[in-house]
Amino acid sequence: MDISAARTFLEVVKTGSFVSAAANLHLTQTAISARIRVLEEQLDRPLFVRNKAGAKLTDAGEQFLRFATTLVQVWARAQRAVALPPGRETIVTVGVELSLWSPLLRHWLLWMRRECPEIAVSTRIDGSERLMEQVQSGSLDVAVLYAAPRRPGIIAELLFEEKLILVRTTPTNRPLAREDHVQVDWGEEFAASHQSAFPDETNAVVSISYGPLALDYIFATGGSGYFRQGFIRSYLDEGRLAVVPNSPEFSYSAYVVHSTKADQEVMNRIRAGLREAAALSV
Repeated sequence: MDISAARTFLEVVKTGSFVSAAANLHLTQTAISARIRVLEEQLDRPLFVRNKAGAKLTDAGEQFLRFATTLVQVWARAQRAVALPPGRETIVTVGVELSLWSPLLRHWLLWMRRECPEIAVSTRIDGSERLMEQVQSGSLDVAVLYAAPRRPGIIAELLFEEKLILVRTTPTNRPLAREDHVQVDWGEEFAASHQSAFPDETNAVVSISYGPLALDYIFATGGSGYFRQGFIRSYLDEGRLAVVPNSPEFSYSAYVVHSTKADQEVMNRIRAGLREAAALSV
């Protein structure tokens, strides 16, 4: 079985289209069709029904889906295993969402170095959708992200519950104008909750998708915004930030996401380290 054919099959399933799969994989549509045709010949069954709306799985395609996922995941694990550095028993790849990595990832890396010296580590920082795709494809063992969507073959475990709180720069006797508020992109769920809490508030003059950058901005200009409580705790203690009184708070939970086929012994060690790192980060 050509693993590239299985990956192509999964990409067509994900996008629902041979055209979109070709674009995502940087291949021609003819190449995509050829790979799927080879698969269908090997399995002696059609895997897709193609029409103007795209590509839909046949019953045989539905059956093959779970095996294709397993094939790709096992191959990715095999590639990592044969590339182990000397003196290491295994390697784990962990991805963390962009707005979550600091300081969580640093604490976890230090814990792994201290407690699991026999394990090699590879880390990635990316957006939540990309991380989920990589866990599903087997190129990532574990991802840590907010608002983990449900996916077949994937387990999402609560890592910690955090709050988003409204803070402003000090001194607090300095008046802030409405345009000094920075809208930070904490995802669709937060946006909907924020809109419900502030129905009459106009759109922010400045919107920033990355929390640490938004924080640097308001320190430079003076202003306010919603930030992760754990991330800004030291600034509150130092008096550089102050909580805006009587402002609503929003829940912001982080999850550990991994395949149902993950090695449980390794997962237990990763999970223990992440929990200790989370305790230091929140």
